[in-house]
Amino acid sequence: MFAQRKAPFTPRSNPGSRYGYRAPPIRARVGLAMRRSMTFGDLPDAEAVLRSNGLSLAPMSVGEAGMNVGGTSVLATAQVSDIDNGALKALIVPAGAANDTTDIAALDDAIQHAQAKGTPVLAFGEGVADVLRALDRTTDVSADAPAVMVSGDTVEVLGTSEALADAARRIQ
Repeated sequence: MFAQRKAPFTPRSNPGSRYGYRAPPIRARVGLAMRRSMTFGDLPDAEAVLRSNGLSLAPMSVGEAGMNVGGTSVLATAQVSDIDNGALKALIVPAGAANDTTDIAALDDAIQHAQAKGTPVLAFGEGVADVLRALDRTTDVSADAPAVMVSGDTVEVLGTSEALADAARRIQ
């Protein structure tokens, strides 16, 4: 039917049209530490902000081989060794719960690997306190922040989606 029309344009549903939606190009792959009941805390649009700024979220197992979230199995596509070899450009620690002390130790290990390689760590909600604890940082006012970015010795508080977008653009 489209070929028979005399219209000089393609329909909007055509992915190649100039009016259709195009996903932003992927600049960097980042590890998303999978946790039970994971959320992005007070920044519910954080995942969309990260993706729209060219970051590809790779689920990373910290303690379990896979997870079942809302009846859907999520398999890990990244490992802690990907931080060491440079395949992951950042680590994201969402708010969530750990099952036991082995899961906490595995998360701490991933955070410490990222810190040792100079890889930025983004933390959200309760994940902020977990990251600061794993890095032996004093829990100051940033422990109550909705999100932080730890890069080297600096802890940057990310209170808004705009601040998060700015931080995401700096990840290379």
